[in-house]
Amino acid sequence: MNASLKARAQKIKLVIFDVDGVMTDGSLFIGDDGQEYKMFNTQDGLGMRLLKKSGIKLAIITGRQSNSVLIRAENLEVDYFYQGISDKKEAFNDLIKKTGLKAEECAFMGDDIVDLPPMMESGLSITVPAGHDEVKKISHFVTQKIAGYGAVREACDFIMKAQGTYDSVIAPYFK
Repeated sequence: MNASLKARAQKIKLVIFDVDGVMTDGSLFIGDDGQEYKMFNTQDGLGMRLLKKSGIKLAIITGRQSNSVLIRAENLEVDYFYQGISDKKEAFNDLIKKTGLKAEECAFMGDDIVDLPPMMESGLSITVPAGHDEVKKISHFVTQKIAGYGAVREACDFIMKAQGTYDSVIAPYFK
């Protein structure tokens, strides 16, 4: 972890996640009945819970509307939830206003060009290996793990390690 990247991560108080292509592998499963299904990773979910335990607020901003994402957000006790959002920068600005945080105190984890506006404003931009080339160009951190298979957990662990909270947050699991 280089010093500049660590300094960015140390300022973070809110992490905002896109869903498709970040919290999931980007696949959409649609049944004959029109019902949409998504697959979420339990390690990613625990990473988000641990990050929240460390004092970081969680948010989701997604362009799609899905009951399964709402259920996932409620299950993970996500602090701020936006879905069906066509302008993610507008939602990002609303979060800044609601929380009173500065943009540099926010991290945004996205994977495609619709995520660029808030990612370019954020203090820490994170993407996944399969992220769009334009997103990778502006990202401060690209995970090693792929979307839907531990990328979110890697990002959460990275922020906690940079902030020095990782060891204390996981300590209860070693008793």
